Amino acid sequence: MAYRLGVDVGGTFTDLLLINEESGATFTAKVLSTPEDSSIGVLNGIARICDESGVNPRDVNRVMHGTTVATNAVLTGKGARVGLVTTAGYESTLQVARSFCPGGLGGWVSFVKKPLLASLELTIGASERMGANGEVVRELDEARFREDLIALKSKDEVEALTICFINAYINNAHERRAQEIAAEIFADIPISISSDVVPEMQEYERTETTVVNSYVRPQVSKYVSNMQAALDDKMGEGTQLSILRSDGGLASARAAGESPVNLLMSGPAGGVSGAAYFCGRAGFQNILTFDMGGTSTDVALIQNSIARVRRETIVGDVRVRAPSVDVRTVGAGGGSIAFVPELTKALRVGPESAGAVPGPACYMKGGELPTVCDANVVLGYLPSDVQLGGSMEINREASVAAVQQIADACGIELMEAAEGIIKIVNESMFGALRLVSVEQGYDPRDFALVGFGGAGPLHANALAILSDSWPVIVPPGPGVLCAYGDATTQVQDETARTYLTMTAGLSDETLSADLEELASKAADSLLADGIKTADQRISYQADLRYAGQAFQITVDFTPEELAARGVALLTETFDAEHEQLFTFKLDDGHEILMIRAVARATAKAPAEQTVGDASASLEGCVVQDTEFYYDGSWHKATIYDRSKLHAGLVVPGPAIVGEMDSTTVILPGFVATIDEVGNLLINSAR
Repeated sequence: MAYRLGVDVGGTFTDLLLINEESGATFTAKVLSTPEDSSIGVLNGIARICDESGVNPRDVNRVMHGTTVATNAVLTGKGARVGLVTTAGYESTLQVARSFCPGGLGGWVSFVKKPLLASLELTIGASERMGANGEVVRELDEARFREDLIALKSKDEVEALTICFINAYINNAHERRAQEIAAEIFADIPISISSDVVPEMQEYERTETTVVNSYVRPQVSKYVSNMQAALDDKMGEGTQLSILRSDGGLASARAAGESPVNLLMSGPAGGVSGAAYFCGRAGFQNILTFDMGGTSTDVALIQNSIARVRRETIVGDVRVRAPSVDVRTVGAGGGSIAFVPELTKALRVGPESAGAVPGPACYMKGGELPTVCDANVVLGYLPSDVQLGGSMEINREASVAAVQQIADACGIELMEAAEGIIKIVNESMFGALRLVSVEQGYDPRDFALVGFGGAGPLHANALAILSDSWPVIVPPGPGVLCAYGDATTQVQDETARTYLTMTAGLSDETLSADLEELASKAADSLLADGIKTADQRISYQADLRYAGQAFQITVDFTPEELAARGVALLTETFDAEHEQLFTFKLDDGHEILMIRAVARATAKAPAEQTVGDASASLEGCVVQDTEFYYDGSWHKATIYDRSKLHAGLVVPGPAIVGEMDSTTVILPGFVATIDEVGNLLINSAR
């Protein structure tokens, strides 16, 4: 038997999903994350899921992993000490940046700039210069460059080196030579050059992106190599480890170690991929994804079964030129702490979270502060008198004591305080949904809402009432959907080049030839990972703008579409997207800034599994009766076992559907049906 394993590391839990590639059978596990070293939680989870499923670890030949190692290094400021080499005269590129202070007109008054990821003390300027059209203006002074590198090395501080020369995206000959010289002197540290990491115009963005790549590279490389070694020891040599990229594709362990800047949004991308996988099989192409975990909530928009991807990634106050799924994150999760400020006496929820340690009060692991999870327990959405499928017990008395702190501070009743916490966190998540829909020119009423994550299905019905997005879709295994996304995604890589060409003078033949050249390079990258050309699929992208604009829109297309419609395909698609976003379009003046080829591995999807027990009646799926508090009053409800539900059954609200990794709440006046894929579809009963 062959198995593949998806692993997703969150702020509170590490989720695992094991898939039998032949039968489609799945096994899930959930363990507490280990923030001090996430690999410990991963290995603990692998041991648990193999033990509980009875699967021999050596039968698992593929491990797909979403990781936050790179993200955490940036957020905590605990990356490598980076040395920077620029063209002489450009040493202050990072300091000058875009001369922008966040905030209002007086933002500069309170703005405190964080330390740069590559300090001036560790920056040197090389005597060289490339012209804007790629001609050599001044040759690299190798002798002086060696002296400067030796002086930099003598400081004994540099743990990673970045080389970024002006106009290297056009001609990288000097960067290549500088890399060779630097490798002789800095033989034991990673060296990143901008023409490899991001061969694009705009000096600051290219420098910042390459520096970030160096900043996280030692940690990511160490993590990936240690994880690979642990997997080889536990599962046998040859186990294929892949890391989820920010844009939703997978990177091989080799590519992840060399270009970790592409992993900054690795975690959230898994859930988007998993949602697209299940909803696409069920016929839902336009969806809003809502992933609520223990620490935060991630939302995204998927149109025509394709997630929106932006050509930049933002982590904290760091903005890099790397593709990522357009995910917006808010500090609202099951562990978000509710509090009442002494000054305003107004109830607030988050962004501070109880996390995995000590966790919500109901976990009885030392937490005493009121959280969203505790409010759900008090309201009865998370019943404490029945084990719903997971291994963790919850204590209602502890939740009541925690939420009572809020009730006393506000001078209101306990249930009113608990419901207030839930309403506030729901509004916070609704605001994030507006960012990816309304503010992008999309009406949320035209999309279905997909709720997943450990806490997502608890809030999905209420959130859909706010957004008016129907149906609510709760996929199978919603608490481990990010891991499912990891396990069903394929390895990919891309190559790009700056184009700066007006479409009016561009022939179809020239564009096709240039893209085919890039496609060949992208295919070679996958070949280096052992993926044959016959097992690869090529697609193209182009960044367009109207001449004079300061921003661009990315257009995706296939070689077949380009052959059929040529350059007109790009301009017409761009015009439609521009009109969607800004309500107008122009007749001419289209400029292509970048072209890109993306190579993806193709692989057989795991077999589909039978959903539920086809012979079970709705009454046979009942666990027990219960009640929960909603809209100011108590409602009698029924708890159902999701593992027994099958297509054709109708679950009327008020109800709770329990499973190992999550709990779904169906509010009064709503009803859930089960489709052939196993999704729960919640709609109004009227």
